[in-house]
Amino acid sequence: MEFTSDMVADFRENHKTQFLAGQYLDLLAKRDSALELGNDPEMKDMAAEEVAEIEGQLSALYTEMERIAELAKEEEVLPYGVMLEVRAGAGGDEAALFAEELAQMYLLYAEKQRWMTSREHESRSTSGGYKEAMFEIIHPDAYTALQYETGVHRVQRIPVTEKAGRIHTSTASVAILPLRKKPTIEINPSDIMMEFSRSGGAGGQNVNKVETAVRLVHTPTGIEVRSQTERSQLKNREKAMALLVAKLEAQHNEDEAKAHASTRKDQIGTGDRSEKIRTYNFPQNRITDHRIKVSWHNIEGILGQGKLDDVIASLAAAAAGEAVGTDDETVAE
Repeated sequence: MEFTSDMVADFRENHKTQFLAGQYLDLLAKRDSALELGNDPEMKDMAAEEVAEIEGQLSALYTEMERIAELAKEEEVLPYGVMLEVRAGAGGDEAALFAEELAQMYLLYAEKQRWMTSREHESRSTSGGYKEAMFEIIHPDAYTALQYETGVHRVQRIPVTEKAGRIHTSTASVAILPLRKKPTIEINPSDIMMEFSRSGGAGGQNVNKVETAVRLVHTPTGIEVRSQTERSQLKNREKAMALLVAKLEAQHNEDEAKAHASTRKDQIGTGDRSEKIRTYNFPQNRITDHRIKVSWHNIEGILGQGKLDDVIASLAAAAAGEAVGTDDETVAE
């Protein structure tokens, strides 16, 4: 390999490799001095030995800079967190209450993992539950752990308002949207419509005085997102864009999965939020994941306290091709 200063031009611009690039250039100058010294017949052998040693160091430095730069590229597309979206489905107020319980389950799990969370948006029903709500969960491990939670969750129980003691079935949908520093799909800026408005709710002196809330619409798909939790328009715009990208990527991946459904029999689902993935049966104290045919008899611990470790582990094992259940729905105590 021929070592030149041009080889590290990009590395000098990258803050993660700037220091090593500086060391590389210093070594390059020492090597050039050693090469000049080699013109002296009496110093030729000593200079050649020094040049070989320096070029070995240059090679090691260049390899390390390449490794760091490649890792940085991977980090750009790896999710740094997720946006958790819950929506009430069929079942009226009971569905809204269930949607809020699901959100709390994931937030409690995130708290146990010491992940940073924040509420981005909520719309409540008359019962106090969620018609819909969105939460940001920031940690590199969040998507890996929660990626298989997207889909329809069903609850079977006797609502507190039910006087005849009948079991009702309600549903709520969950979407886990990965947040990335760099999109994995191309988005044409001209396809995005942006609007600004005054924020509502708690916030500070600027609330209802400055147009800090941001609404983005992707015109080809009609996907719409909002952000108003930050105090500045710029930060709300950044958050809204990250969410819009996440939704577009999720839709793209869902469409791709459906198009290749015949090749996905070994996987646990398409990530489609319309797919019924799990039932929470209160009378039998049983949670069943229909994709992997596994049940857990611990509704209070899982739904009420966010103890999702066994559920997440089973789903990860199934995704890796490991046997974790049977058609008879193995019971995991």
